[in-house]
Amino acid sequence: MYLFMCTCVACMLCTPAFGKTVSGVFRSDSAREQNGQYITKFMYHGGRGLLVCRLENAPLAVEKESKLLLFSEMEEGFEIDNLSCPDRLSKAQLSIKLNEEEHNQTIPHQSSPTLWMAMYTDRYTCGEGGIIPAQGDLDFTILLFNSDSAGNPLEHFSAEESGLHTFYCLLILAYFVASCIYVQPLWKALRKGGPMHTVLKVLSTALALQGVSALFNYIHLARYSRDGLGIPIMGSLAEFCDMVSQVSMLYMLLSLCVGWTLSKNRKPQSRPLQWDSSPASKALALGAVATQGALLLWEQYEETEHHSYHAQRSIAGMLLIGLRIILALLLASVLYTIIGTERSALKRDFYLTFAKGCFVWFLCHPVLVLLSAIFNEHQREKMVTIGVILCQAISVVILYQLFLSRSLYWEVSSLSSVSLPLTMSRGGQGRY
Repeated sequence: MYLFMCTCVACMLCTPAFGKTVSGVFRSDSAREQNGQYITKFMYHGGRGLLVCRLENAPLAVEKESKLLLFSEMEEGFEIDNLSCPDRLSKAQLSIKLNEEEHNQTIPHQSSPTLWMAMYTDRYTCGEGGIIPAQGDLDFTILLFNSDSAGNPLEHFSAEESGLHTFYCLLILAYFVASCIYVQPLWKALRKGGPMHTVLKVLSTALALQGVSALFNYIHLARYSRDGLGIPIMGSLAEFCDMVSQVSMLYMLLSLCVGWTLSKNRKPQSRPLQWDSSPASKALALGAVATQGALLLWEQYEETEHHSYHAQRSIAGMLLIGLRIILALLLASVLYTIIGTERSALKRDFYLTFAKGCFVWFLCHPVLVLLSAIFNEHQREKMVTIGVILCQAISVVILYQLFLSRSLYWEVSSLSSVSLPLTMSRGGQGRY
């Protein structure tokens, strides 16, 4: 687990981040190779959108006949990869001649959010200029703005990102209020120990990591709203914290279910049920954790935006959804076997509630990705991100209520010292 965490940190910090203030170099050779050098994409909504392009060497841009082309990706589809170079350049909705140090281009009003692509071209792009002379490259900075609530073009957030900043602000406020109310009783429960001690520690750690992830995302987006760049390392750390939370919960849930099954099949009923006491349960849990961790890292390389959850248009994302569905089916089969052979009504109720928490945790992402298909493109990322965070928070609350339930604990304990699931000790040490 320690090696996996170190690998995650290294990979997340090395992942390139793309903001809505884009700096780079216009290259004639790249423009020729690609039939136009791709710069960035941005989804404008409503009216008064703005693009600002700043150059370091305007005379060189004039000599090269440099242009910045803007293509609007309309709802019926946008495909220019198969077009010839002249045809591709002729499809541009807007053309900006780069003959000054700064250019301000207003984006036409559109009835619905529309994705625009920026591309650089010059006289050498389609080969008309012959051999590209050694004139040097053009340093540039492009700023992309949507209109804010007052209608002024000052908002760096693309249409698919607007609202996330406010959501993380409210989420942090909710975490703060909940921590003020529940941290003291939870701390007392953790200090007392008992059969639920380790499970409560894992739940608390996972919830704390999600809170830290929300805080890092808020800090990144707060800066992003002002300069279009944000603090990319904060976005990377937020994703890292969420990944550790995900693998911790996965390890716990799988270990519990498999451990219960093995204990029922191989151990006398007079001994307490134990969690994670067999090599088989450890091997299965660690294998699933390693697989999910590898897919999460792969997904982060393929996605350029800082979001812990995506609408899954990549291969890694689809495999990750498939893994979560398989794990949910595995847990369902294990819990079905346990509940079907359990005679105690109290234990059956315990396992059923546990199953609800597991299914909400694992299935919320696949279900939300499926439901997001009926929404507009600019709403999908926000719906999946916000929905998964809220659903997984609900899952943790369900599990907290289950493991902290005084009534269930004392009622079951009063019947038998060995009847309470999740006794963490061995032998007689687990009796309270």
